[in-house]
Amino acid sequence: MQRFAGTTALVTGAASGIGAASARRLASEGAAVVLADIADDVGETVAEDIRRSGGSALYVRCDVSSETDWLRLREQTRAFPGRVGILHSNAFTHQDASARDLDSHGWDLELAVNLKALFLATRIFLDDLRETSGAFVATSSVHAHFGLPGYPAYAASKGGACALIRQLAVEYGPDVRFNSVLPGPILTEVWDTVSEEDRRLSADATALRRLGAAEEVASAVAFLASSDAAYITGAELVVDGGWSVKKESK
Repeated sequence: MQRFAGTTALVTGAASGIGAASARRLASEGAAVVLADIADDVGETVAEDIRRSGGSALYVRCDVSSETDWLRLREQTRAFPGRVGILHSNAFTHQDASARDLDSHGWDLELAVNLKALFLATRIFLDDLRETSGAFVATSSVHAHFGLPGYPAYAASKGGACALIRQLAVEYGPDVRFNSVLPGPILTEVWDTVSEEDRRLSADATALRRLGAAEEVASAVAFLASSDAAYITGAELVVDGGWSVKKESK
């Protein structure tokens, strides 16, 4: 399918994991993709892989917590293929610590990268998205709705992301659609330090009894960005293999 032919797609946090899978998926369906991240070598490699596969891709360094970086990103994006019609805000950071142990710098950083970045993305690229009748997809998380130890700032930022996406959908419809995906246990690089036993526990906590793949989240992103989701805005699409609905009690 070439659902996105003639469309420019911007993906943040695109050097690895869900972001890289999303960039590859959108490019495979015809989008010219701008990959934004701070992992320069890896990001350049992903962009080159897309180009080798026949796609159009550009890597741009961007700290999503910096308005200056967002403005520079807009300039480089417009000089590449044109105005953005799809924006996948996916960059994130997380520090595993309780609210008592997390310092204020750690709190501020997670809120800046995971939540403030959505505000900056909208503010800087709204004109592009309006002109193209575009779609904005944010990567939130099941942590927006469920509490697990060690995630206070992450949960707050992801819950805020869902609330902000709903607000933006109301403010800027019908010109732009805003939706979010809420991944559960997805096997990406952040799982590299997780033991096999803990991976199995997480997999068993899902209804599908397995961890998800980044490509499965990318499929949901592509759907929400496409005309197949033309009447969907302000929605939260959970991609967690049934993790959020499964309970062990009797």
